Amino acid sequence: MILQTKVKVCTLDELSAVDREVVEAARCATANSYAVYSHFNVGAAVRLVDGTIVCGTNQENAAYPSGLCAERTTLFWANSQYPDKAVDLLAIAARTDSGELERPIPPCGACRQVILETEKRFNRPVRIILYGSRECYVIEDGIKALLPLSFDAAFLE
Repeated sequence: MILQTKVKVCTLDELSAVDREVVEAARCATANSYAVYSHFNVGAAVRLVDGTIVCGTNQENAAYPSGLCAERTTLFWANSQYPDKAVDLLAIAARTDSGELERPIPPCGACRQVILETEKRFNRPVRIILYGSRECYVIEDGIKALLPLSFDAAFLE
């Protein structure tokens, strides 16, 4: 078995205006992150199929396992407030006290699993844009590109 992932590498300016709007929302969301321990501020934004944009940020806690990543905060909020609207695009951005990261950050394993469940919920892939100030990564084929051999409900049957 050979597993391959297609990732388009581009600059922010090379994205469509509609995609840039979601990336900009994720970048702006980093300012609302509560990352007083790690100083690693992550923002995420989703565009729903109707064009609605929802943002979220990472939320830390002194008891580290009690915090939550920006991707999950955003997806849980979108799915709870707009339960009948599929997620079309997820954008992720991060910065530290020194500024925005040059290279994009990928979602952690737990967030990848939540993205997978969101795709299953609406029976459609979620496009993903990972933002870095130097380059962006665009994953057109959904989370399976970042989570091959994934675990889903089919294994629970």
